Parts: sequence; C-alpha cells; structure tokens
Amino acid sequence: MSMGFVGVSTGESSIRRVFPQWAEILGLPTRELTGFDLPLDAGREQYRDVIKRIADDASMPGALITTHKIAVYNAAADLFDEVDADAQRFREISSVSKKDGRLVGHALDAVTAGLAMEEFLPAGHFHRTGGELLCLGTGGAGTAIVWYLMHRPDRPKRIFCTDTSRRKLAALRAMLRRAGISTSHLDTLEVTGPADGLIELMPPGSLVVNATGMGKDTPGAPISEHCCFPPGSLVWEINYRGTLEFLDIARDRQAADNLTIVDGWRYFIHGWAQVIATVFHVELTPEKMTELSAAAGALR
Repeated sequence: MSMGFVGVSTGESSIRRVFPQWAEILGLPTRELTGFDLPLDAGREQYRDVIKRIADDASMPGALITTHKIAVYNAAADLFDEVDADAQRFREISSVSKKDGRLVGHALDAVTAGLAMEEFLPAGHFHRTGGELLCLGTGGAGTAIVWYLMHRPDRPKRIFCTDTSRRKLAALRAMLRRAGISTSHLDTLEVTGPADGLIELMPPGSLVVNATGMGKDTPGAPISEHCCFPPGSLVWEINYRGTLEFLDIARDRQAADNLTIVDGWRYFIHGWAQVIATVFHVELTPEKMTELSAAAGALR
C-alpha cells in the first residue's frame, strides 16, 4: 500500500522524509509514497492516465495533488464519482480519496491557506493598518487565499491579483460571481514583467503573496532585485523549497522596510496534514497536529 503524490518534482519534497514519521504518529497502514511527476505543460491524456492509475490501484487509498490542481479538474473531473463543493467552486482538485468504492476529488486549499495565514496574521491587522492584499498569481493557491480573506471578518480593504494569464484572472472573477460575492473591491491585472511598481504603491501593512510558482516550479521571481516593499508589510512566499528568489529579495529588504516574512513551511505542514487525514479518514486533533509539526520541524 502507498499514498499517491502528483506534482512536478515529487522526489525533492521534504514529505519524503516526513511522511514515514507522520505515518507512525497517526497509525497509518503505509509508510510509502508513490510519486507521479508531470511537466507543467502536460497534456489532457497524461492527467487522465494518472487519475485512472490511482483509481485502479486498490493498494492506493488516495493522493495529494500539487501544481496541477486546476489542470486535473479540467482534464479529468469526469473520472471521479464525486467532487466536493469546493472542488466544484474553485474548479480544482488537490486531493483524491476513496470511500465505499467511490473516487472522490477534494479542494482543500482554502482550508489550509486559512490555517497557515492565521498563524502569522495578527488579529485585526487589516482594520488597524489599512493594509491591502496583493496576490501575485491566481492559480489554485492564489484563488484559495483570495477566497479565504474575502470571508475573514478583518479583510483587506482592497484586493489586487495579478497573473500572466488573462484566462486565470477571468476565472477568479467568474468563481466569485457564481458564489454571489461582490468584486467591487477586487482589481485584477495581467502582468508579464516584474510587479515592483504595484508593490511599491501598496499602503503600509499590506500582505504581499508570491503564489506564482516562480522560484519553485520555474526559476526567477515575479519582482526584480531592486523592489522595495511598503513599510510594515507581511510578505508570504507560499513555497518552502526551490530557488526562492522572491524570498531572498524580501529578506534583503526586511530591516529597511520593517517586513514580516513568512515562507511556505507551515502551509506545507497544514496542506499535507489535511490531505492525509482525508485520504486515510483519520481525525487531526490539536494534540496530533502538535506532534506532526514537531516531527516535521526536526527533519527540516
């Protein structure tokens, strides 16, 4: 038995070392992960083949999907017996589980993004500072971040989203409209170069997120090395591994701009924990999460 892991470079993930320890803590029936590596430009049949292989393998109770979440939904949603409400809402699948012989697709990013953000967002931060959100990238993670913050009682007064794809920006607006959410305080902008000018115009206390995949799935950063940040900003790189150029640029400006900088480690922890709980149908108590966090931290 093994759990599936669909991504771009699954062999490089820290979960390879962390999962056996977590399996021991949670009493899982396997310590093994099976990786399915797909290129960023994978075709429809490649996605369908991977989902069919997971579905047909009786020894694989489910899988985590990273990077390819939207593409899997677009290419293979019809192969699932059920997709949950968030998968339908966001039109992405981040987790595959099996229950009573049925193949189920889940979208858990809104939950895991919220859990990660609440660890570094001070209570009342946006109300107190007047800060806004600039989310660079509107793939699965970026969309989930926007969704979560739009539902937070203390939400940014304005939300700016950029992407190199006009289609993804349109999909974000369409998703919000389908949910009956006003987009009057949302601005979207197609950006193909460094976003320095946008960042430097944000008010103090803003949250700037790199959800582009640059620095992990592709090299580089969505900003230049000369970028300055608004004073007192929160800067979140949602990845924890890779070349992480965005994170390095922010760290170079940390003292001068009084930045709070967060990498993607806790997002990684919450993301994997939620998917594992869904795949193996186990309960994540606060005590178990403390154990899982400690075990992962010791291996980082």
